[in-house]
Amino acid sequence: MQVELRLLGRMQLFVEGADVTPGAAKRRAVLTALALGANRPVSLNRLSKVAWGDVPPPSAVANLRSHAMGLRRVLGDRLLARSNAYELCLAGEELDVDRFQRLASKGRADLAAGKHRAAVATLTAALDLWRGPAGDGLPPGPLLDGHWASMEEQRLQVFEEWAQARLAVGEHGDLLGDLRRHLAAHPLRERAWGQLMLALYRCGDVPACLTAYREARAVLDEHLGVEPGEELAALHRAVLDRSLETTHTARTSAGPESGGRGNAPVVPRELPANLTTFVGRTQELADVVAAVRGGTPAAVVVSGPAGSGKTALAVRAAHAVATEFPDGQVFVDLGRRPSMTAGEVLGRVLRALGVPAAEVPGDVDERAGWYRSRVAGRRMLLVVDGVTGAEQVRPLIPAGPGPALIVVGQRRLHELDGVAPVGLRPLSATGAWALLAAHVGADRLDAEPAATAGLIRLCAGSVLALRITALRLASHPKLAIGVLIGQARDARARLDLLAFGDQSVRASLAAGVAAVRSGDEVAGRILALLGETPEAAAAPDRTAARLGVSAERVWRALEDLVDAHLVSRDERAGYRLPALVDDYVAELAATPLTAGGRMSRMAA
Repeated sequence: MQVELRLLGRMQLFVEGADVTPGAAKRRAVLTALALGANRPVSLNRLSKVAWGDVPPPSAVANLRSHAMGLRRVLGDRLLARSNAYELCLAGEELDVDRFQRLASKGRADLAAGKHRAAVATLTAALDLWRGPAGDGLPPGPLLDGHWASMEEQRLQVFEEWAQARLAVGEHGDLLGDLRRHLAAHPLRERAWGQLMLALYRCGDVPACLTAYREARAVLDEHLGVEPGEELAALHRAVLDRSLETTHTARTSAGPESGGRGNAPVVPRELPANLTTFVGRTQELADVVAAVRGGTPAAVVVSGPAGSGKTALAVRAAHAVATEFPDGQVFVDLGRRPSMTAGEVLGRVLRALGVPAAEVPGDVDERAGWYRSRVAGRRMLLVVDGVTGAEQVRPLIPAGPGPALIVVGQRRLHELDGVAPVGLRPLSATGAWALLAAHVGADRLDAEPAATAGLIRLCAGSVLALRITALRLASHPKLAIGVLIGQARDARARLDLLAFGDQSVRASLAAGVAAVRSGDEVAGRILALLGETPEAAAAPDRTAARLGVSAERVWRALEDLVDAHLVSRDERAGYRLPALVDDYVAELAATPLTAGGRMSRMAA
């Protein structure tokens, strides 16, 4: 059966080429929610909220089943009934939203690679899919309205990338009308104002170019109370100085700003692949995105326990804003090695920016100066993972507008003044269930609710542990969850269970513990002691006597361990080991654990 579903404008459904769009608004809303969650179960609760808002009527479920029957009459077995959910099966080209995003991604890649004519063609095809406002005519509501706002933001970004590609091939004259219409509808888009100024300048109309800047400045002041950003102000200065290139051919320049002699600036694209299954962390993701989009400096530290999904969150945030950093994205993984110095990190980043290895300065301060020169005013995003100390990344903090920095580490790094902190807590039971369901299906979890609850307790809110157990279950479709839980008899068995392929909770904990031990001998000795005598955490004075140090020194070490998410404060103002850390340090101390003692604390 040939299906085509259009949401970029008024919703339309075509089956075998015939328009079979449902007439009832709520049925169209249900179909839209199923399409946006295509090939995944969409719960009846979510469908009810889409159709009726936060207070659905008592008859909502019955009405949903009626709508599903009506949709199945035209979609056949494309619409599947799941446990308390429905699933719509669509191929990649059958939903215009998916086609738009695929074309947009290819167009950006062409633009980044300097294939400007190919980028114009691809981005034109992406924009042509829009027939009006996304979701036009559908009932309003927070669940869908947020999605339409996101799609509209993506459309605006694609338009401006399309304009950038057209400027690059010399179509500045033909672009003027499109840019003016775009700015009439969206007057706060600074990037588009800069493109209009550049197009007017290249057409030889300098007075109109300067007038456009005054208009942009007035609009920004009236609506936001701010001055134009550094990029627009720099463009204005270049126009006044008549130093702006009048042709569409990119200039080349020698020296440190170019990343190499006689070459244009290097535009790295180093972000790792984005996770296809990402559950929860909505507020934390928004906080990271907000930090790199604004603020001075545009920098954020993502911290949390080992295996809490810090890197996944940082990479997802980086992908979400990548188009806003067209000058490149650099990704550096320090591997949680305290031995990695700031100089080594700077050298790695400079090489990513095109500086030949033989030309990287030996002096750390000089490297830092070269780095600041290359990124000054450039919209470049730097992500540094596996950071163990503030000194490793302090020289990378943006000194002015343009670049942004995301730091990922187990510690909170309070020493980085002015850098926004985003801390991750263990995933909630609801989030853990959703993550497992995304990998193995809700039906399999619902079939063994008690075993699923035990598995969630076993993973103790660790995203890494949950992903590993989900991979184990997905690779053995017939394996009962209860059988898997039964294999976790003691600490070693549990940590053995939480390893799959190249992923291991034990290895993740080992790296975090090793980093702490290398930096603080007392903290390392306290961890070893806690592996032998867990109750020692509640008696710092006795711990101090046993280690031969002062009580204040023990307190500082314990607080250091708290900062590294290896020890937690409990409600009695004492300290305790988190569940999986407890298992690991006990294993290091070679203390056998029964399934009762520590397992009961894990379940608490």
